[in-house]
Amino acid sequence: MKTPRFLSAAAIAAALLVGGPATVAAQAAPTAAVSVRAAASVGDICYSDLPSQAHDTLDLIEAGGPFPYSQDGTVFQNREGVLPSQSTGYYHEYTVITPGSSDRGARRIVTGEASQEDYYTADHYATFDLVDHSC
Repeated sequence: MKTPRFLSAAAIAAALLVGGPATVAAQAAPTAAVSVRAAASVGDICYSDLPSQAHDTLDLIEAGGPFPYSQDGTVFQNREGVLPSQSTGYYHEYTVITPGSSDRGARRIVTGEASQEDYYTADHYATFDLVDHSC
């Protein structure tokens, strides 16, 4: 059963008039919900466990290109709020080629400004794994 986030004044008054309990759940701040979602959606992955195409993309990033798609290297907005909140321009996205796909596919590397802050997503930004370059 889903618990309501808040009760209206009328519901509280009705509960008090009939002597029933009135409970009010605290509403979480939107930023808290985003950080909880971010913590739950960002995992980690060993570099050696990435698909070979992700290795190719990371090599291209390290070399500064050239990249296969014009969108590669553009600012990633983090609209989904899955990655840790940063200022605009902090993250950039790059395509990880998907064999057999007729378009860019769903796989991406998103880089942060910190050294070796590379995130891999195989599901078009629904979840991310921070790449561990040491394994």
